[in-house]
Amino acid sequence: MMEERKLVYFVADVHLGLETGDPREREERFLSFLKGIPAERTDRLYLLGDIWDFWHEYRDVVPREGVRVIAELIRLMDLGVEVWFCRGNHDIWSYSYFESLGMHRFEQPHFVELGGMVFCLGHGDLLGGAPRGYRWMIRLFSCRLMQRLFSSLHPRLAFSIARGMSRRGRQQHRPYHFRAENEPLYRFAEQTAQQRRVDCFLFGHFHDAVDLALPSGARFCILKDWLDGGVPYGLFTGSSFELHSPASPAE
Repeated sequence: MMEERKLVYFVADVHLGLETGDPREREERFLSFLKGIPAERTDRLYLLGDIWDFWHEYRDVVPREGVRVIAELIRLMDLGVEVWFCRGNHDIWSYSYFESLGMHRFEQPHFVELGGMVFCLGHGDLLGGAPRGYRWMIRLFSCRLMQRLFSSLHPRLAFSIARGMSRRGRQQHRPYHFRAENEPLYRFAEQTAQQRRVDCFLFGHFHDAVDLALPSGARFCILKDWLDGGVPYGLFTGSSFELHSPASPAE
């Protein structure tokens, strides 16, 4: 008799290919996590953005980083696990490749009921507002003309430019600590919880582990990134939601 598929996993901000720390070790750690997912008991895996540090699809070319990760995701799908993904600001230039593999794309905010619990999911940027400079950057990246111009560059040059920008940006920014009620994302969740039932808000983007209770009683969580080691992920067991710290082993 087959076991019922109840488990749902959530990950964000792996940043495959980022030249910070040991990129190969980070990829191996993420692969070990994926391989440790019990497919026969797992219903879904949610990728909440920035799994790749840079992703851009040409018609016939995709990034080489994380090829084994893609192969492992395909293996999970072949075993019956649904893989859902939300674009982050680093992998915003994904168009149709992931869908062609069988993944399901969703836009934020995404509301879904799992085992009686209502989740609000997304990458976490832009919801509730964002700094003007960041909003303009996302608009620029979302512009069809900009996308076509960038696609006209040779992949070696395009990827070199993107990696350099990401590396410099990471070096210039200090570790960020989420400011709770002072954050637009927190206020977005607070206002949303007043308008509809949500049991758990779950996002990425901020690279900080957050687990708070909103005034409504809803849970507000942000997944830690994978840059500092460990195996940070969320897990819905079929009856409850658990946050696993960076030091926690995969189930």
